[in-house]
Amino acid sequence: MLFAKLTEYFEKLEGTSSRLVLIDILAELFSKVKSDEIAKVCYLLQGRVAPFYEPLEIGMAEKSVAAAMARTYGIEREQVLKEYGRIGDLGLVAERHSELVSESQKRSRNKFGMTVNEVFETLRNIAKTTGEGTVEKKISSLAGLLQKVDGIGAKHLVRIPLGVSRLGIGDPTILDAFALVFARDRAKRPILEAAYNRVSDLGLIGEILWSRGIRGVRGLDVTVGRPIRSQLAERLPDPKTILEKFGWEAHVQQKFDGFRVQIHKDGDKIRLFSRNLEETTPMFPDIIQGVLSQVKAKTAILDSEALAFNPVSEEFLPFQETTKRRRKYGIEEMAAKLPLKAFVFDVMYLDGKSLMDTPLRERIKLLESRIKGNEVLIPEVGEITDSSDRIQELFDDALTKGLEGLIVKRPTSKYEAGARNFN
Repeated sequence: MLFAKLTEYFEKLEGTSSRLVLIDILAELFSKVKSDEIAKVCYLLQGRVAPFYEPLEIGMAEKSVAAAMARTYGIEREQVLKEYGRIGDLGLVAERHSELVSESQKRSRNKFGMTVNEVFETLRNIAKTTGEGTVEKKISSLAGLLQKVDGIGAKHLVRIPLGVSRLGIGDPTILDAFALVFARDRAKRPILEAAYNRVSDLGLIGEILWSRGIRGVRGLDVTVGRPIRSQLAERLPDPKTILEKFGWEAHVQQKFDGFRVQIHKDGDKIRLFSRNLEETTPMFPDIIQGVLSQVKAKTAILDSEALAFNPVSEEFLPFQETTKRRRKYGIEEMAAKLPLKAFVFDVMYLDGKSLMDTPLRERIKLLESRIKGNEVLIPEVGEITDSSDRIQELFDDALTKGLEGLIVKRPTSKYEAGARNFN
């Protein structure tokens, strides 16, 4: 597929706010995309060159994009930035200047019509560019692309490095369109959504759909290195209601006011992910060391909540202090000043086996047996009770400690990634 054809669909998407129309436009687009293009089209729709969990950003600020535009259209960068300040969209500035170039330049463009694969790979190479002269290399590469696209293409191309697609579509809309193309029925979306919650990669879902169909997507399972979308809770008002809902038995854990850290262990390689699937591995060297020394498993995926800890007073610190650990610079210094403790409350994968369908009661036993000590990782195994008085007692105790309250779970429940329900 030519990039120009793809951006025609981007124009249609940008031009409507109706979700049903967006789904129909995407379905039409997907029906024309080949199997070796679908993953790249999905990422470009997201304004990305990789899944969200991959720490691969194009890394071009507005001034750098403006410099590439100025070089392409033979104008000053300051002029580009001035127009941007007035219009508020570098894409529209690029479209305007692209249409003002000479006829010979336009003929050259048509001659070198670029494919989606070519544009995507160039953008991905820009994202991978590092070392001396990085800024100049990125500007030059983007300018080279801009010289080969028309006005509409330029508008959407410059928005990608800036992370502002303006297409108005989210992941559920793309999944609906997938279902419409492959099952002729949006009601099939839950199958795709369940797989997406396990692998967190729309491009992968697309590739499997195009090559193996819905049956292939059903077979996608969790993998170390790909974050799992978090299981979500509903609220209930009191212990009695909880026990009635759960069948008079509940697993009770403290709810900590920190930030989510999903831990992936593959031998000595550790990766950490946030609730939003962002990779946070470089930020938390203390948690990495804790995993290496305490987790007795070759491979594992663990769910945890991290809190800052004051080693002098031996107290956990408020959320405002804990968030100071989410940083890109001064990491070692801050790790020494505000060490973290990670309360591990679930395990979803262990020694090559998915535990997603294993009842919570058994997962907690495995969790308890595979984390040794509590130097950094602290197993939050909780307790199972059939007493509303005991749940109230644990709730009051949690509040006394300054915690948020309790998370109460159905002991027989599976880990349902991305689902919000009464388990």
